[in-house]
Amino acid sequence: MTFATTEKEWAERAARHLKVELKRADLTYDELAERLKEHGFNETKASIANKLARATVSAHFFLAALAATGSDGVKLEDI
Repeated sequence: MTFATTEKEWAERAARHLKVELKRADLTYDELAERLKEHGFNETKASIANKLARATVSAHFFLAALAATGSDGVKLEDI
């Protein structure tokens, strides 16, 4: 897979990657919201769903969500 070439494409790929990680971890948006509290985030199922649907995921949310899913890391080629 080639790297994204636009900001929009990067955003969409990041959101898609998080959705895949949630599926792999068998986590719901509610469960992710609970786990994110441990990382200092105050999210709800709706706020997470909106961020992922709109592909408006900030870098700090992206990283905290990966940590919350138990992900070992991410390769740029996977995004």
